[in-house]
Amino acid sequence: MKRSAVTAIPLQDKIKEHRQCIAFHEAGHAAAIYLNNKANNLPPVFFQIIFKDIKSEKDYDVTVYQVSQGDCIAKVEGGRLIESLPPSVEGLVHKLTEHNASMVQLVEDFMTAFETDIINLLIGPLAEARYMAATDNEAFNQHLISLKALKNYGGTSDLALANEYLQSLSACKDYQVTKLDDLFKSAFKFINDNSNWKAVTKLANYILKSNKNIISCEEVALVLEQ
Repeated sequence: MKRSAVTAIPLQDKIKEHRQCIAFHEAGHAAAIYLNNKANNLPPVFFQIIFKDIKSEKDYDVTVYQVSQGDCIAKVEGGRLIESLPPSVEGLVHKLTEHNASMVQLVEDFMTAFETDIINLLIGPLAEARYMAATDNEAFNQHLISLKALKNYGGTSDLALANEYLQSLSACKDYQVTKLDDLFKSAFKFINDNSNWKAVTKLANYILKSNKNIISCEEVALVLEQ
């Protein structure tokens, strides 16, 4: 989850804003992994949130440079239901179901997990976008936030990985675009749900108060279940 450079404001305000944006981004992704997987009756997966320190002017300058070089300031490590993407999902599905009708349910479960992974990725930058909209007293809706706009909210690597999933799903570019748009709508629906947003906000506040470099999935579950 990559952060873009922030505008010229006093250093301490920059650092504070940076931390808050990062916290909401990673809280969105982590909450989605926990809550969205659970809602879709998918198994829990291991993940942890990893942060780099931003405590001084030197740290801030380094992180801005790293972002410009494509590095990450914070990320959710793990959390994917499909850890290794097949070269062709269509080929895999055909192979599994060609001579065995009993594999149909397994394929359906695989596709649910596949799509949920993508939705969870998109929820991270959407959470940051909603936080920024609230901070700036701006509206937050699908007409104002597009898929391409997610790059402005640390979503470059999220979109890149989502596209890897879609390239595995189908070689048809038009189908990839249509499918991603549908999954984006699902991600938006998740983050626009008030109960989900309260959970994300609660987790983001925990992240900011704890000031840890690593937060485990067990900690995330405890915060969300409380």
